[in-house]
Amino acid sequence: MAEHSFDIVSKIDRQEVDNALNQAAKEIAHRFDFRGTGASVSWSGKKEIEIKANSEERVKAALEVLKEKLIKRGQSLKILDAGEPKLSGKEYRLMVGLKEGIDQEHAKKISKIIRDEGPKGVKAQIQGDELRVSSKKKDDLQAVIALLKGKDLDIALQFTNYR
Repeated sequence: MAEHSFDIVSKIDRQEVDNALNQAAKEIAHRFDFRGTGASVSWSGKKEIEIKANSEERVKAALEVLKEKLIKRGQSLKILDAGEPKLSGKEYRLMVGLKEGIDQEHAKKISKIIRDEGPKGVKAQIQGDELRVSSKKKDDLQAVIALLKGKDLDIALQFTNYR
């Protein structure tokens, strides 16, 4: 009997994040409560977003606008790794990192969940920054997907290469 499998990955749809960032920047530029605060949202490298404003409250409000736009674009907020606003000169800055890939710690945790709570005969292998889950029964694989969707892990998971 053939072996069925799928991959568990944590990838960022960069185009969607970029679109959300542009929408947030446009809204911040036009909203009345952001006028005169110097608030802005922009890329600061490949995997980091920089939010600036003249007060800590405005920085946090700009982050909320960004989160709202990400949700509307179907992106999980678990990809964001926001720190605390820091005073830099006369303005506050907040660096928001983007988390991509499954690190070893999370991979082992997910593998343990599958082993302990998943159906018998399901194997999970760690392959770099993703996991390959395989089984003889497709129903078992669907049960594993449902199990992981029900868990509250602090990383965004996608299920790909289902065959």
